[in-house]
Amino acid sequence: MEEFKTWFFIGFDHIMDIQALDHTLFILALVVAYDSSQIKKIIFLVTAFTIGHSVTLALSALELISFNQKIIEFSIPLTIFLTALNNIVNRKESKKKFVSSNYIIGLVFGLIHGLGFANYLKALLFKGNIVFELFAFNVGIEIAQIILVFVFLFLSFLFSRFVFSKREDWILFVSALIMGISFMLISNAKFW
Repeated sequence: MEEFKTWFFIGFDHIMDIQALDHTLFILALVVAYDSSQIKKIIFLVTAFTIGHSVTLALSALELISFNQKIIEFSIPLTIFLTALNNIVNRKESKKKFVSSNYIIGLVFGLIHGLGFANYLKALLFKGNIVFELFAFNVGIEIAQIILVFVFLFLSFLFSRFVFSKREDWILFVSALIMGISFMLISNAKFW
C-alpha cells in the first residue's frame, strides 16, 4: 500500500506542481468549452487524455519507443496552442459538434504529453512492478486532473455567469490567454 501511495502522489504532484504548467494549461484548454452540466463528458475527456498520456509513458518507459526530447518539449506547448485555437475557431459551433472533437484531441495530444514526462519517470520507475507503479501514478494524475477541473468549472460558472454576457466570450477569453502563454512556452522550446 505504501508503494501505491508513493506513486499516486508522484502523479498527483505532477499535475498540481507549478512546473507542470503545460499539463494544467492543456487540461483547461480541453474543458473550457464545457459547462458544469456536462460533467460526465468532461470526466471521459480527461480520462481520454490520461489514457493517451499513459500509453506513451509505458511505451517509453519500457524503451519500446524513442524520441527526440527537444522536439517533444516543443510539441507539448504546440498542442496547447492548437487546442486553444480550436476553441477560438469553433466557439460558436453547436456544443455537440464542438466538444466531440475534443475527445480525439485529448487522446492524440495526450500521447505527446506522455512523452514529455517519460524521461523523468524512467529515472524513477522500475524498482518494482512497472504495471503497478504506472497504474498508481496515473490514478494520481487522474484524481489531480479531476480536482483541477472541478475548481475550474466553479470559476468558469462564476465568470461566464457574472462577468461575460455570452459563454463563447468566456471561451474566447480563456483560450486566448492560454494561447498567449503557450506561445511563450513554444518560443522557449525551440528545437532548431
